[in-house]
Amino acid sequence: MSALPRPAAAAALALAAGLLLAGCAAGDPSAAPEPAASSSPTTSGGGEATESPSAESESEGGGDGGDAVDPGTAQPGAYVDYRDGVIGETPGTKALFFHAPWCTQCRALEQSILEGEIPVGLTIIKADFDSETALRQQYGVTLQTTIVYVGDEGESLGSTVLYDDTTLDALVAAAP
Repeated sequence: MSALPRPAAAAALALAAGLLLAGCAAGDPSAAPEPAASSSPTTSGGGEATESPSAESESEGGGDGGDAVDPGTAQPGAYVDYRDGVIGETPGTKALFFHAPWCTQCRALEQSILEGEIPVGLTIIKADFDSETALRQQYGVTLQTTIVYVGDEGESLGSTVLYDDTTLDALVAAAP
C-alpha cells in the first residue's frame, strides 16, 4: 500500500478538518464526537419545548405510556422522538427527521422546528442518525438532515435532504 503524496495528504486532512469544524461528517458517524447524554426535546402546536426523559413518556391522549392519540380528533402538530410503533400509532402526516446532535444543520433545523408552529396534523418524528442504522437502511438514508415522509404502514411517500434549507417551512413545503 502506498502513502498519499504530501500535497494530497495535506488536502485530505484540510478537507476532513473543514467538515469537522462545520459540524458534519457527511454521514460518517465514526468521525463525529460522541454526543453527550441528554433528553430530547419534544414540542406540539406552538413550538413550546418540553424535556422528554424518554420516548416512553405519557402523552395527553393515550394512557398506554406511548404516543398514541385518538385518530378521530384533529391533532396539533407535534415533534416526538422515534421509537418502535410510533409510526403506526400516529395519525396524519408523518415525517421522519434523521437528526445527528453533532451536525450543525440538524441543530439548525431542530431549532426552527422548536421555534416554529408545526401545522395541525403533521408529526415530525426525530430519529437518531447514529443509532437508528436499521431505520436508515430501510429508507435508504445516507445523510443527516434527511426527511422521509411515511404513510400509516411505514411506507415511504417521498424524501428530501434539508441540508441547505434548514427550516420548518422547507420541511412542510417538501411534503408529498
